[in-house]
Amino acid sequence: MFRLTEMLRELRDPSPVGPRRDPPGPVVIWNLIRRCNLKCKHCYSISADVDFPGELSTDEVFAVMDELKRFRVPALILSGGEPLLRPDIFDVSRRAKAMRFYTALSSNGALIDETAADQIAEIGYDYVGVSLDGIGATHDRFRGQTGSFDAALAGVRACVARGIKVGLRFTMTLDNFRELPRVIALAETEGVKKFYLSHLVYAGRGNKNRGDDANWTVTRETMDFLIDTAWQALERGDDLDFVTGNNDADAVWLYFWTLGRFPDRAAHLRGKLAQWGGNSSGVNVANIDNLGNVHPDTMWWSYSLGNVRERAFSQIWTDVSDPIMAGLKQRPRKISGRCGSCAFFDICGGNTRVRALQLSGDAFAEDPACYLTDQEIGAPAADRLTLRPFRGTRHEAPRL
Repeated sequence: MFRLTEMLRELRDPSPVGPRRDPPGPVVIWNLIRRCNLKCKHCYSISADVDFPGELSTDEVFAVMDELKRFRVPALILSGGEPLLRPDIFDVSRRAKAMRFYTALSSNGALIDETAADQIAEIGYDYVGVSLDGIGATHDRFRGQTGSFDAALAGVRACVARGIKVGLRFTMTLDNFRELPRVIALAETEGVKKFYLSHLVYAGRGNKNRGDDANWTVTRETMDFLIDTAWQALERGDDLDFVTGNNDADAVWLYFWTLGRFPDRAAHLRGKLAQWGGNSSGVNVANIDNLGNVHPDTMWWSYSLGNVRERAFSQIWTDVSDPIMAGLKQRPRKISGRCGSCAFFDICGGNTRVRALQLSGDAFAEDPACYLTDQEIGAPAADRLTLRPFRGTRHEAPRL
């Protein structure tokens, strides 16, 4: 995850640049259940509204939680499928909070009625993330169910009304990118605290529908709009944080944006971006699926590192005899093609490896979704990059 607003704050209130520091253990995104009430176009787990056999029992989940705590995992993001379909989801969540994990719930929002919202508030989740892929019919089309937008919005409102920190997640494709300004406006109106723009990853149904991925021009225009919008929110003193995910080239694009607008602050920002270091799949981010298989992150369901029923998570996570884990944990990573020769490799770390694997068969080939040109990634100073003016008024769709 790239914390855009946090980096923009560095332009106003710079903090000392230091070495990259990894947390003691990885953040674990845990798909506790695969069943889902919706059928989303970009679902990486290819979930459906059916029961999937072999899922971890409550006792097995609790045992794994004990192991994760011993391994100093700081945070659990409880996901699915739709996690609210798991009968013991609130028991698991209460235990996670009692064990002092940072505990988040990742939901499609459609099942968060008043009763569920009361339980969510009682548990005290640190964060609840709800996915919206557009407004009204656009969201319904992406999610495969009429009325899913209204249900998700009602869930967001029920959580906000109870003082729960809520964020919206928007997965951008060619079919919905023009709705981005409207979804951001909705987030502001509804009192949402975080907005997460996710680039499409070629995993699950996302791989099947990768032809819908936003092209470079759309991505570049959209990122200009998003950064401008985040900067304006920061200048107004809004408490809506903007983050992006699944394309670490966003960090380099922010550096280019800063060169155009605040060239005297660009060197400092570049240092902070290098301190962040880009993609951390297999290092600071882990995934456990519904069957107990461990993956380098949520988009790697086609590749298992081991199963928590057979080996402790800590043993799986530290085992670099696996070639994928060895490559992901290497610093710097050895990436071929454009990524390997990029002047900003220290910022993005080679970007998203799953897309490279899906298109080339090589997890350590260049990321095909990097939207920077050869000229841009080869320029050591990039001083020829000029200001790209904001193209519209607040919440106006990017113009192509």
